[in-house]
Amino acid sequence: MDTIKPLFTATATATGGRNGYTESSDGMVKANLSVPKEMGGPGKLGTATPEHLFAAGYAACFGGALDFVGKRQKKDASKARITCAVSIGPRDGGGFGLAVKLTVQDKSLPQAELAALAREAHEQICPYSHATRNNVPVELEVTGA
Repeated sequence: MDTIKPLFTATATATGGRNGYTESSDGMVKANLSVPKEMGGPGKLGTATPEHLFAAGYAACFGGALDFVGKRQKKDASKARITCAVSIGPRDGGGFGLAVKLTVQDKSLPQAELAALAREAHEQICPYSHATRNNVPVELEVTGA
């Protein structure tokens, strides 16, 4: 396992689990939580799930990684649209697991160039991609010009 030299640490606290509330220590992220109806919960309107929060974080982080790789290669990927879908479901081995689909769209870059940038961002830069590698299946779909 690689070690890191921390540059920033985000801290959040949740109470009540999936039917509770979560907030970051600086108050920037606040979310009421509810188990979705698809998982047997109440699916309360205006509430989030841990999967919503993970998807939002991964999409933003991957976009930053893509922009970083693009700048290194003198290409502008700053306007790419990253959509992250996080699915949860029962695992064959018991318990629950996640699956991720990252969709990268940027019609200002040729398909092959965007695909190469996205692959490098996924394989070498994005911390979420590093954290999920060999643990969570991640599908990468890229649409360029």
